[in-house]
Amino acid sequence: MDRPFGLLAELTYSCPLACSYCSNPLNLADYRDELTTAEWQRVLAEAQELGVLQLHLSGGEPLLRRDLVEIVNSANELGLYTNLITSALGLSRRRAEELRAAGLDHVQISIQADDPAISDRIAGTPSFERKIEAARVVKELGWPLTVNVVLHRQNIDRVADILRLAEELGADRTELANTQYYGWALRNRDALLPSKAQLEQAETVVRAARVRLAGRMDVIYVLPDYYSQYPKPCMGGWGKRQLTVTPNGETLPCPAAHALPLPRASVREDSLAWIWTESPLFQRFRGTDWMPDPCRSCPRREIDFGGCRCQAFELTGDAARTDPVCHLSPDHGIVAKTVQAANAGTRPSEQVIVPRPHRGR
Repeated sequence: MDRPFGLLAELTYSCPLACSYCSNPLNLADYRDELTTAEWQRVLAEAQELGVLQLHLSGGEPLLRRDLVEIVNSANELGLYTNLITSALGLSRRRAEELRAAGLDHVQISIQADDPAISDRIAGTPSFERKIEAARVVKELGWPLTVNVVLHRQNIDRVADILRLAEELGADRTELANTQYYGWALRNRDALLPSKAQLEQAETVVRAARVRLAGRMDVIYVLPDYYSQYPKPCMGGWGKRQLTVTPNGETLPCPAAHALPLPRASVREDSLAWIWTESPLFQRFRGTDWMPDPCRSCPRREIDFGGCRCQAFELTGDAARTDPVCHLSPDHGIVAKTVQAANAGTRPSEQVIVPRPHRGR
């Protein structure tokens, strides 16, 4: 059996932002009983023994955890490579210096757009200037910096300007990731899914930027599933290389699997090793034996593993169905209809967005 390479530690779902594309659970109240410092330290030790090399500290906003420095220090002592995934609100110079001293290896900052007013509107709160200030502190302290921008109908036309901003900030890597439609993003899909023309223009800009920035900044561009002929492999395969631990200890093969009607697994009840190797949750969609047709007889079955189980469930009500993104799926019409609506000519400013509610401490 493969060993996990990366652990996504979702330390809290509390967050100062209210992004309409947030993929965190809708039922945030279920996650208020967060793991303690000692529980996270045990999880990290078990992850290291299991083979995990990379630890991604996320949320919500992980900086809202008062014990973040202590958690980073524990991970560093275990030899784990640590990546902080943050809105950067709360990343003061003092906090940054503490995290640097604790051994944090990398910082990824989310920015909603290059324009302050647009970025603040998408984030649901004034935040742009603090993000920029924090990004500069990150570079001054010598960290590698990734700028992450979730793309959607409201900001994708600004890709060229977004890349220029990332370049000005000295980013080592920029991730332009089109929205994945789970959680609040699924609720707001009609307002977020770009048109084909928007995507084609963005791809042209990205191709040119990759040439211009080669050797200076990596530019990662992730297409939206809905415009793909074939689905993406779910986390490189269900329970194959990655796992997620949520704020209350629930352990998942991918960050969105909390929505699936499957047996639960928790680090408060079982070891991480047992969950990875034996739990019914992690076994359910491993490999290819579970697949129905057309996946079962498809030559791509060990390439995309039938696509995303969470997306299949959200769109069809059955997590074992072929991902409707695939053009061979009997349910592909669901996606085709959504794409057709996105290309019907409605302007982004006319779309109604339901914001994710703020949840602080």
